[in-house]
Amino acid sequence: MLVSTPSAEVSVDERLLRLLLEDQHPDLAALSIELLDAGWDNYMFRLGDALAVRLPRRSAAAQLLINEQDWLPLVANALPLPAPTPLRRGIPGRGYPWRWSVLPWLPGEPANLSPPAPDEARKLAAFLRALHTEAPENAPVNKVRGVPLGERASAVEGRLARLRQATASITPQVELAWRRGLAAPGVDRALWLHGDLHARNVLVQDGALSGVIDWGDITSGDPATDVACIWMLFEDQAARERALRCYGANDALRTRAMGWATLFGVVLLDTGLADHPAHATMGEVTLARVAADV
Repeated sequence: MLVSTPSAEVSVDERLLRLLLEDQHPDLAALSIELLDAGWDNYMFRLGDALAVRLPRRSAAAQLLINEQDWLPLVANALPLPAPTPLRRGIPGRGYPWRWSVLPWLPGEPANLSPPAPDEARKLAAFLRALHTEAPENAPVNKVRGVPLGERASAVEGRLARLRQATASITPQVELAWRRGLAAPGVDRALWLHGDLHARNVLVQDGALSGVIDWGDITSGDPATDVACIWMLFEDQAARERALRCYGANDALRTRAMGWATLFGVVLLDTGLADHPAHATMGEVTLARVAADV
């Protein structure tokens, strides 16, 4: 049975957001409001020309937004790419039950629609190196990102079984990348991670990386979780190799990262086939690139 996008537990429209702004940030309440996306976890609105608003659409995402509010400001200033640190914080009101954020609007299109140029591989590697510093012991915990791949094996195996029947994407090379990722040596220290660096969370403007958004999965753990984005962002095989080399990935990290890329590709394809064609395409592309590099 395919797993579709979770249903919203609360509805947010332009009228409700304007009421929240009037109550809590009245100086912003007259700005134009446009609903951009109702994603897996959050509603995203554009607010005027320079701002955006993120509001959780289900309870499971509420703590993720709090993590973003509390922790992203501590790491964002050290990053060579813009990250939308919350400018204002919203609280429950008008029947809306969770905290929410007003963010800066970052220019660019999602990388699945506007891929980065191959020579941006070095810039991506520099971003990852700057982010992947040692995290404090009280960094937010994420049970599905940054963990040993073996902890995700049972969930991924079920999806693999469905996709073997439904698609041609699960090739012997993809299976091998997954098995090697599971068997690769792990890490001995927890580093800061974005946690969800798929192509819709990376912005590109005129071929150049212009920002990284959606930090709700910020956590600590295995950097291979983030390094996997190399297979989600770059079509060019030489660019993928350049990114790995500039990052300084050793064999174990490279192998785990290909395992994580397989995981993300499988999840995107499996959920995308249910109700999100863009995710399905992202999953297919990611798995094909993994297969090419095995």
